Amino acid sequence: MGKNNIPHKSKKRKGKDDIVRSVVNFFNSNTASNYNYKQIASDLGLKSDSEKQLLVHVLDGLKEESFLIEVSRGRYKSNNRGIFVEGRFERRSNGKNFFIPDEGEENIFVAERNSAHAMNGDRVRLQMLAQRKGKDSEGAVAEILERKQSRFVGTLDVQKHYAFLVMDSKILANDIFIPKDKLNGGQTGDKVLVEVVEWPEKAKNPVGKVLDILGKPGESTAEMHAILAEFGLPYKYPENVIKAAEKIPDSIDQEEIAKREDFRKTTTFTIDPKDAKDFDDALSIKQLPNGNYEVGVHIADVTHYVKEGSIIEEEAVNRATSVYLVDRTIPMLPERLSNGLCSLRPNEEKLCFSAIFEMDDHAEVKNYRIGRTIINSDRRFTYEEAQDIIETGEGDFKKEVLKLDELAKKLRKQRFASGAIAFDRHEVKFEIDENGKPLGVFFKVAKDSNKLVEEFMLLANKTVAEFVGKVPKNKNAKTFVYRIHDLPDPEKLKNLSDFIMRFGYKIKTEGSGTAISKSINQLLDKVQEKPEENLIETIAIRSMAKAVYTTSNVGHYGLAFNYYTHFTSPIRRYPDMMVHRLLERYLAGGRSVTKEKYEELCKHSSNMEQLAANAERASIKYKQVEFMADKIGQVFDGVISGITEWGIYVEIKENMCEGMVPIRELDDDFYEFDEKNYCLRGRRTHREYRLGDELNIKVTKANLERKQLDFVLV
Repeated sequence: MGKNNIPHKSKKRKGKDDIVRSVVNFFNSNTASNYNYKQIASDLGLKSDSEKQLLVHVLDGLKEESFLIEVSRGRYKSNNRGIFVEGRFERRSNGKNFFIPDEGEENIFVAERNSAHAMNGDRVRLQMLAQRKGKDSEGAVAEILERKQSRFVGTLDVQKHYAFLVMDSKILANDIFIPKDKLNGGQTGDKVLVEVVEWPEKAKNPVGKVLDILGKPGESTAEMHAILAEFGLPYKYPENVIKAAEKIPDSIDQEEIAKREDFRKTTTFTIDPKDAKDFDDALSIKQLPNGNYEVGVHIADVTHYVKEGSIIEEEAVNRATSVYLVDRTIPMLPERLSNGLCSLRPNEEKLCFSAIFEMDDHAEVKNYRIGRTIINSDRRFTYEEAQDIIETGEGDFKKEVLKLDELAKKLRKQRFASGAIAFDRHEVKFEIDENGKPLGVFFKVAKDSNKLVEEFMLLANKTVAEFVGKVPKNKNAKTFVYRIHDLPDPEKLKNLSDFIMRFGYKIKTEGSGTAISKSINQLLDKVQEKPEENLIETIAIRSMAKAVYTTSNVGHYGLAFNYYTHFTSPIRRYPDMMVHRLLERYLAGGRSVTKEKYEELCKHSSNMEQLAANAERASIKYKQVEFMADKIGQVFDGVISGITEWGIYVEIKENMCEGMVPIRELDDDFYEFDEKNYCLRGRRTHREYRLGDELNIKVTKANLERKQLDFVLV
């Protein structure tokens, strides 16, 4: 039988649904012109009479639905609404992209063919497409207004004439194509940072160039740098900024000392984590002749060294915060400043900006002053060392440490009486070897020594904010940087209340802010040491507003302060540097600064803080997966920590490592996701998997690339 005589497989005839889909896609991609049914049939490849007949019905039906307009007999045009909206584009690797309008309406679906190759986070102008009855809104990107993300991290796959970047994140549907001459020395298997340089209109893949080689997958430094790069955070310091920092003199001249209040002879010490090098704050204490105590909160005088307009300042503005990953700190300021000149190291003269309080035995503030000082710290305590003194009553400067602890406890008590909320989360920490490999997991719990420092930092921050913001009724406060925390969203509070009822707990969802916060505190007290403690704290935190920086003060709900700012960590946070500069200006009687400039800087700082927190979480996730990689096949007790339509997230009790039981593993029934009740429910058996349920899991896979653990139920 000759080759040409092989019978053809008959081409599958298109049904009505297929034709409807094709016609909708055709008109959504061709919004400007009108077409008759022959043009449409030819474009869609409809050959048979029955298909053409179906097409006529479909066009009629879509006209009835107002999806199409019949512009003249037999000629149809898309009824797109000519509406253009602006907002943010969110890309998904499964092609289900969507658009988030600026003006809070619901998200709008954008098919890949209508995305104009917009990138994740781009600001775009969207044209609303014709909408079918009962179907979700759809749009097409008309213009990209502002590019957000053009850099991606992944692993190189180098072929003979070209290369591809296989990405870590699941944002792009297609790998990035890299021409041979744009590899920058990268080889197959290297972890690299790539920038997209173009995405030709008809091309499936964006085209990129290698900016930097991060190392080999699995190396701790390469992986941590990859996490930073993925979030658009810097992972190394520009040479010119380091050089500028090296030029700053480290001697303090007599003229400068003469302008400052001298605390060098007053007992002063720092209390910090044992691995810290950037000591932002020190405490001093002495008894006054009248029996009261003078407590000094001394903060590194960073703005004395970092001048506005300098390249060190520019770099600090861009970074806005230090980033604390599992095994390293990426400082906001060059190390010469952060760990050297500005760090309040023991037995060295240091310049500070201080808030000094006169307090009685009840921790009642009788007087305070704010000003520039010089100190010489007598001792550097770790939190553990200070805790030992508090617990045993023995050690260096025991009298001073015990007095500060006593005053801090009274301040704390007053704060909670005013309605502050006690979120003391257990932080996951790793014991790490010199190569960054995690050897063990432990939980960091805030003890009295941590709370001692915290209370005096809160007092200083609150006092500085009141000093500028609290003015008589008929006066306007000068522009300032506040740290605000708004009231909880009533709907989220209601959800929290519904959720905790399952465990037998109650909270107030109505009434004064103080009444609500007190009932949240009672809840947090009751869940201590219970299996559901971590879970309920997590959901409670999610029901709170996010704390942010702004020039418009609304107070800090979680701390129960009407005025609050960040003044105490200028080595690691840019808002604190802004606060120092504004304080200096206003103490000298200067006029108010313009609000707009500082509001922009506040927004930027809040965004960078969020990115840094995301990177920090990703680094913990990575180390958790790395820690569990040699425990495949082992069985653990866990608690359901998250429910989604694609599976159950389970947190292992003994080490808080989280993994997922994919829904395909739940094969005894068809499970449906009930978002409101945080559960998956079997259609036939009605079996439920709920948030907070305890179960046993076996570790089946540890995927480092995706920072993901896979579990199965035992």
